[in-house]
Amino acid sequence: MLTRKCPQVALLIDTATGWGRRIIRGIARYAQQQGGWDLWLEQRCQHAPGRLPPGWRGDGVIARVADRSLARHLSSAPGIVVNVSAASIPGVNFPTVAADLRVAARLAVAHLLDQGFKNFGYFAPLGISFVDVHHDSFIRTLSDAGHPCSVLVARRGAGAVPWRQRQRDLRAWLKSLPKPVAVLTWTSDRGRETLYACRALGLLVPEQVAVLSADEDILLCETSYPPLSAVTLTSERIGYEAAALLDRLWKGRRPPAHPVLIEPTHVVVRQSTNTLAIEDRRLAQAVAFIRGHASEPIQVNDVLRAVPMSRSRLERRFMETLGRSPAAEIRRMHLERAKELLADTDMPIPDVAEASGFQSREYLAYAFKRATGTTPRQFRARGRGR
Repeated sequence: MLTRKCPQVALLIDTATGWGRRIIRGIARYAQQQGGWDLWLEQRCQHAPGRLPPGWRGDGVIARVADRSLARHLSSAPGIVVNVSAASIPGVNFPTVAADLRVAARLAVAHLLDQGFKNFGYFAPLGISFVDVHHDSFIRTLSDAGHPCSVLVARRGAGAVPWRQRQRDLRAWLKSLPKPVAVLTWTSDRGRETLYACRALGLLVPEQVAVLSADEDILLCETSYPPLSAVTLTSERIGYEAAALLDRLWKGRRPPAHPVLIEPTHVVVRQSTNTLAIEDRRLAQAVAFIRGHASEPIQVNDVLRAVPMSRSRLERRFMETLGRSPAAEIRRMHLERAKELLADTDMPIPDVAEASGFQSREYLAYAFKRATGTTPRQFRARGRGR
């Protein structure tokens, strides 16, 4: 009786961050679907140098190749190497599956603009290739919308500068920013630092300073005070697709000529950005009504009953401030609610339709396809690694 050979795959990915754990979960899901792989994995923090165990003779490696030292180590590794880091290292060209950081930055801008902000800050350790890509896209997208952005460059590594000095620099920068302001931080731990500095200064979050993390570490975000909003980078799908790419390469398929970039799907909105920076009180009330009833099949007439004014005046205020009509805002919020339910729950599609203000599964599918180019089922699969 023939026995199936179980592929041996080493994972050089940190287990200390939500990003790394979701990557590993996606890899494990693909491996299980193939009948199981023998996955070698050690607990490690993000900055610990990953290395294969001496004498390891496996079939492949999936690694976060973010520095030249690890790249050199893996250049002589047995089996095929697939990279899951967005870092650009000259002369290093492992097949790569990584987050599309340009899209992630544009998602952040869209969310903060939707909250009505006109002043912006960016707090990140520039000088790292993938951080620079994200920064450039964020700044460019804001500029295209007519908004400048103040930047505070964070020192690399938690121990590069003592905590008190980092806080002094951060507090001075936050004090200098016009209010209200929305600040995007590179990671959830930078977001927590920002929230701490706001509390020390007596700045209200999110009313005076809204804080958004460029990636979601659920533990860090949910234990922040207030809870921290974040862009979710669909890391589980990155892991799944990295494993699928490794499988294809085993079967003799040619490696992709360019990195496979996985688009993030949505912003997880928590209290740190859950505000409206809109000076027009009536407009703010109308927008708040729409967002507070995103699960219901409301129409523009419902908004007018809640915030009495003429329909033409409501339409004009929406277009002048938000650049879209009240009806478009209602459709957008219904879609955002549907995205949240698809990404964060296992709720059946018909129930998602009902819970996001759509009158039927068919109408949800039509509106979703028109707005995103995908079906609700495809959107859910895309975020989870099929």
